[in-house]
Amino acid sequence: MLDAIRWDTDLIRRYDLAGPRYTSYPTAVQFNSQVGTFDLFHALRDSRKAQRPLSLYVHVPFCANICYYCACNKVITKDRGRAQPYLQRLEQEIRLIACHLDPTQKVEQLHFGGGTPTFLSHDELRQLMAHLRKHFNLLDDDSGDYGIEIDPREADWSTMGLLRELGFNRVSIGLQDLDPAVQRAVNRLQSLEETRAVIDAARTLQFRSINIDLIYGLPRQTPENFARTVEEVIRLQPDRLSVFNYAHLPERFMPQRRINSDELPTPAQKLEMLQRTIEQLISAGYRYIGMDHFALPDDELAIAQEESTLQRNFQGYTTHGHCDLIGLGVSAISQIGDLYCQNSSDLNHYQNALASMQLATSRGLLCNADDRLRRAVIQQMICHFSLEYADIEQAFNIDFQGYFGELWPQLQDMAKDGLIELDRDRITILPAGRLLVRSVCMVFDAYLEQHSRQRFSRVI
Repeated sequence: MLDAIRWDTDLIRRYDLAGPRYTSYPTAVQFNSQVGTFDLFHALRDSRKAQRPLSLYVHVPFCANICYYCACNKVITKDRGRAQPYLQRLEQEIRLIACHLDPTQKVEQLHFGGGTPTFLSHDELRQLMAHLRKHFNLLDDDSGDYGIEIDPREADWSTMGLLRELGFNRVSIGLQDLDPAVQRAVNRLQSLEETRAVIDAARTLQFRSINIDLIYGLPRQTPENFARTVEEVIRLQPDRLSVFNYAHLPERFMPQRRINSDELPTPAQKLEMLQRTIEQLISAGYRYIGMDHFALPDDELAIAQEESTLQRNFQGYTTHGHCDLIGLGVSAISQIGDLYCQNSSDLNHYQNALASMQLATSRGLLCNADDRLRRAVIQQMICHFSLEYADIEQAFNIDFQGYFGELWPQLQDMAKDGLIELDRDRITILPAGRLLVRSVCMVFDAYLEQHSRQRFSRVI
């Protein structure tokens, strides 16, 4: 079975390295200021000529309250009035981008992230969606994957009804942990009842998919209390679950400095949490998709993995990797053909650029031939746990073992350790290696040694 995992504590301890999550290759660490608006316009023109379908990501940075663990780009404010000036600039960006695309290019996927998208009032959400529909070809038949991140403390039945009316059919719910002591330690008090109410509303309103996010490794967590959280979440029966490893990097993320590091679980406790969580979810019928992701067998991600069509982009595992991804809003990242580009992460810079009728593109990267090749290798392994040399050789006109000859000793070591099987015509990531797939992908990363591993979270 694709979701078969074998827990090997010794292997995990040896290969639990810090490294990228590979939502892209090259990763965002490689982005540079040489890429600008001209490159973006050129890529948009190519997208228009090729008539490629689109995936839109819209970043809403505002949160009313700070969660101490958070590493997202956000603005903490109780002033709801700050949203309107931002929306004005966001609408300008939408107009400037859309005029370089063909109005017939279908938006197969839409995702509102943050921050807290439901920080926006109902009128502001209507205003923003109306503007998107005016300038992009959003589908009206509910066939698109249109999702939004929900904080149950910022949503009720009327909010869920509005979102369904506006065309959203997927929700991702931040939960993290249900234990009150853990919630107090990270400043996110959120009851099971609040979360259940939003899920009940989503089911009643026929949202197509519900995802719940959990985090293990938070202060005051123990294997026992986290297992109780997972048990309660299983009763909620989300279609998908993301179980993230908390990376404590207070030198990079200021809110994390409010976390008492003495209250963090030990590495051994974190491993036990993950092992128990995997056992609980697999026993409940969830399939391990990869990395931190689990899904019910009839979910589109599980089906795509079974059919070898699963892909990965800045939104994680996806069935829409063939789309050009257009990022809108502060810090948003686009992936259009071979171009990656990112808007300024500073809210004032973003708004000032658009006030001057300029796009806020601040950095990016244009993939070369080697980047494209390694991206294909990493994507195949991280999505499907196997790779046929012939597929890469035909697509890129290379001899696989010759091209990657210098990597072979590392791969052979991994094969001896039981992470992978190295055959004459393929690499297969074995059940003991699936939790460590990032470590296998790192072997193929040409940039990794140029950067401090401290920039990345650990695999486990």
